[in-house]
Amino acid sequence: MNDCCNPPLRDGFDVAVVGAGSAGFSAAITAAELGAKVALIGHGTIGGTCVNVGCVPSKALIRAAEAVHGGRAAARFPGLGGSVLLEDWSALASSKDRLVAGLRQKKYIDLLPSYPGVSYIEGKARFADGTLIVADAPMTVGKIILTMGARAAVPPIPGLDNVPFLTSTSALALDRLPKSLLVIGGGVIGVELGQMFARLGVIVTICCRSRLLPEVDPEFGTALEAYLGVEGVRVCAGVGYQRITQTAGGVELTCESLACDRDGHCDTIAAVQTITAEQVLIATGRQPNSDGLGLEQRGITLDRKGGIVVDDYLETSAPGIYAAGDVTGRDLFVYMAAYGAKLAARNAVTGNQHRYDNSAMPAVVFTDPQVASVGLTEQAARAQGLDIKTSLLPLDAVPRALAARDTRGLIKLVADKASDRLLGGQIMAPEGADSIQTLVLAIKYGMTTAELGATIFPYLTTVEGLKLAAQTFDIDVSKLSCCAG
Repeated sequence: MNDCCNPPLRDGFDVAVVGAGSAGFSAAITAAELGAKVALIGHGTIGGTCVNVGCVPSKALIRAAEAVHGGRAAARFPGLGGSVLLEDWSALASSKDRLVAGLRQKKYIDLLPSYPGVSYIEGKARFADGTLIVADAPMTVGKIILTMGARAAVPPIPGLDNVPFLTSTSALALDRLPKSLLVIGGGVIGVELGQMFARLGVIVTICCRSRLLPEVDPEFGTALEAYLGVEGVRVCAGVGYQRITQTAGGVELTCESLACDRDGHCDTIAAVQTITAEQVLIATGRQPNSDGLGLEQRGITLDRKGGIVVDDYLETSAPGIYAAGDVTGRDLFVYMAAYGAKLAARNAVTGNQHRYDNSAMPAVVFTDPQVASVGLTEQAARAQGLDIKTSLLPLDAVPRALAARDTRGLIKLVADKASDRLLGGQIMAPEGADSIQTLVLAIKYGMTTAELGATIFPYLTTVEGLKLAAQTFDIDVSKLSCCAG
């Protein structure tokens, strides 16, 4: 920061980071380690979405629900019986809150004294007349990194303004569980929380406009819908929302079945139906926290959903102002937010040298079975006009699944037909989340399906399924002996 082009600011800060969540801390720490004087500006609860109201509390409760389900599911082994029950929701919720508070303290609040180059400033930030205003006072600053995160998006369903509804945040903070729950949205949040509440004894219906998990190939959403159905979760996919109303017993959604083409144009194909529940959870995605800050007046371009538009170096349309994490409206994972924020800080301090690369980005849906993916899906690859080949392996071809007596799932690989190079893959399995990183490395370092199929994998592991899926391109793996190939 002490060269001719980036002189230190005597009376201000070299870098201001707006937002004190995972992305904000990553940016602030990185900039400080590079010698910058940093203002980390937070407003509200420190730590952001993941630790407070997202990843940490949801995964803690999902694991608890898995334990309840596991007690019942143990009967798949001959000679086993018994069950596990949710006896005290308050006790479970309180343990989740203690975990959140502990991690927020340890991983955020307690870190600040370790970085003397970072000054934490509490206050709402905005732009006015080209100046950054914090807590109604102007701040002298060199570069700015925007990391304000996102919040639950609310769809334009007629009547929703007059209905008390839950978001993922309030659903994880319930004082008591409802008897029944309508989940609107079939993406990651909808299916994760829908299955969790169902396993804890709530009658759950999931409604979505297209299909479950639209970001992965259709086979996986279809399979998950079947598995959820076995657990008693009703799924209404491909529906349009006519209106929602509050009733004496809760809420009532009126909807119609739709047929939608690839461009999103939908036609009604079935009669109107009504769905009732005690409460409704809106899980239709996330809305970037980009409003009310005067960004567009400052020359910062937003996309149609409010995401801050950035280039490959995370710089916005306003020179010297960068953005990273959920506020950009893409790659909504905490690890991608931290990764992007680190690059943004490096570029802000040392000049634009580091490009954002999500080509080998893993994504995980923490349902049971888990759904994990990396790289291109078949749909995405074909949409790009690529000449590809695919393999699809049911989990009952994986010895680990047979030994565990749980063959729910499948594995799909996508490869370039000419070069045999892996382009992407998806795995649905009870241990899919821990298996996807092998495929991440295979894609990152340009492996072919032949090379993956020839790699040594430990026997009786779920990740061995990737080897079998790679071999499926050329041979019938059902004709292999144990450990052969």
